[in-house]
Amino acid sequence: MAERAQFAKMNGLGNEIIVADMRGRVDHILPAAAIALDHDSATKFDQIMAIHAPRRPDTEAFIEIINSDGTQAQTCGNGMRCVVQALASETGKREFTFETIAGILTAHEHPDGLISVDMGKPRFDWQEIPLAEPFHDTRQIELQIGPIDAPVLHSPSVASMGNPHAIFWVDQDVWTYDLERFGPLLENHPIFPERANISIAHVTSRNAITLRTWERGAGLTRACGSAACASAVSAARTGRTERTVTVTVPGGPLVIEWLENDHVLMTGPAEWEFSGSFDPATGAWQRDESQPSQGVA
Repeated sequence: MAERAQFAKMNGLGNEIIVADMRGRVDHILPAAAIALDHDSATKFDQIMAIHAPRRPDTEAFIEIINSDGTQAQTCGNGMRCVVQALASETGKREFTFETIAGILTAHEHPDGLISVDMGKPRFDWQEIPLAEPFHDTRQIELQIGPIDAPVLHSPSVASMGNPHAIFWVDQDVWTYDLERFGPLLENHPIFPERANISIAHVTSRNAITLRTWERGAGLTRACGSAACASAVSAARTGRTERTVTVTVPGGPLVIEWLENDHVLMTGPAEWEFSGSFDPATGAWQRDESQPSQGVA
């Protein structure tokens, strides 16, 4: 059996996150372990944020992100806030630079406990999202679900925030749509060669969006930070909103700012639930009843 690793069960606006301390180790969390953890109601998660030793001298850590189905994810904004809160509690630092497979991300914890993550620059070119065929204007692409003459959802905006997103704009309550049924079909549509995160967005003012998301590899989620960013930049890009908006997801509000330097800044909370240890090969775990703090280790 592999030596156990420490973890913190956390959430970002209800987006269930496991922050796992893999520093000083050469192994990785296996898909079977992730699936086993997700199948336990106590450790069920949307993403695992595995903190590995830095691969670059200008970063604090390399973050490996794992979906609940065991697949790799490129980015997870809510999970990054959980990582920041855990490491800030452990180290006393407030400013962090991380490496992910999607690139370099910076983040900082505010005095009030809210955490801002620089999610980088959005990408709109069809090849970078990626899409399976050319679309020269990704503010709206030809994609629909439902009858041809009366589609339930149609003409989404598409963008990449390090992972692919499709945002369907609706004029009514996002809860009136059966996203649990449509989400898997659209996630796996042939137009998305790497699958996609599927969101339903209702613009309620020039500075506010209500959003629900079916997350690629995880399913329905109470919060998807990169989807909130993708919806915000797509709303601004299509003239629906200003460049700073509050995106309300089922778990609560996120403030998204599309800055003049083209970077997208996401601000929101993170919450610690409990800590424990687990086997990265099998997912067997136990709770640490003696640790009330919010640190990872």
